[in-house]
Amino acid sequence: MPARTTRKEARERLLKTMMDALERIIPEDESEPLGGSIFADWEDQADAFKRAVIPTLLEERAALAANAVVADGGPCPYCGCESVYLEKQTTRPELLTPDGPAVIEKQQCRCRGCGGSFSPSEP
Repeated sequence: MPARTTRKEARERLLKTMMDALERIIPEDESEPLGGSIFADWEDQADAFKRAVIPTLLEERAALAANAVVADGGPCPYCGCESVYLEKQTTRPELLTPDGPAVIEKQQCRCRGCGGSFSPSEP
């Protein structure tokens, strides 16, 4: 099934995030001073860069997955029932990664047999 975004859109968003984070560390304008004077300051700047970029990368990679959007939920993982429907709305849970929160859009299914709720996956 289709991805939620295109590679071009994902790359553009990630490059913008990276360039914004880089501008905060090494401004393009030569007249602006560089922040930090010791190595520990530079490490903190690198960590801030990583916290800005990695969650965005994970969000975009999830949106590009082949199973980011599925047409049907498949069998229920709890009871095996085939009477499953996709809910119309999607959820946007915030996942806490080692580098900060990432928001991933997910579809939800509901089983008519056992009432269980789950996120579908591609077989």
